[in-house]
Order: sequence, then structure tokens, then C-alpha cells
Amino acid sequence: MKRLIDLFRNKYFIATVAFALWMLFFDKNDMMSQYEYRSQANKLQEEKEYFEKETAQVKKDLNELNTNLNTAEKFAREKYFMKKDNEDVFVIIHEEKKD
Repeated sequence: MKRLIDLFRNKYFIATVAFALWMLFFDKNDMMSQYEYRSQANKLQEEKEYFEKETAQVKKDLNELNTNLNTAEKFAREKYFMKKDNEDVFVIIHEEKKD
């Protein structure tokens, strides 16, 4: 017990504990801020990976559209509802039931 009391009276121990408490809870870069920064960084990394995949897919589609006329025609028909002069286009929209 005396050893514990001596430890709490030691000025170096008190300074170390005070510094640790200050850095953990009161500093501008405390533990909660660091956790939030890390969470935000992970979220941004996931978004970066998603957009890199999307960019690669769009580049692949663009290359295919530029090289293959049948693909360009299919894309124009599906995305922009284009048609030939002697054709009729019927657009079917599927609506989901609301419960």
C-alpha cells in the first residue's frame, strides 16, 4: 500500500498520467477524433475503389462502342430508345407494388 501511495506522489508519474489524459481526451487530435478520421478514411477508400471499378467499366464500354457497330446500335436502342424509320418502340416500365 505504501508503494502505491509513493507511486502517486511521484512527480514523474503524475506528469506522465496528466500528459496521457491530456492527449487521450482533451487534445485537438484526441482518441475520438482519430477514430472518426480513420472511419472517414476507410469510407473514402471504399468510394475510391468503387469509382475506379466504375471508370474501368465505362472505359471498356466506350472502347466496345467505338469498335463494334452492333454494340453501338444496341446501346442507342436500350438507353436512348432510338429506332429505325420503319419500327415502333414500346417502352414497358415495371412498377413495384407499394405495401
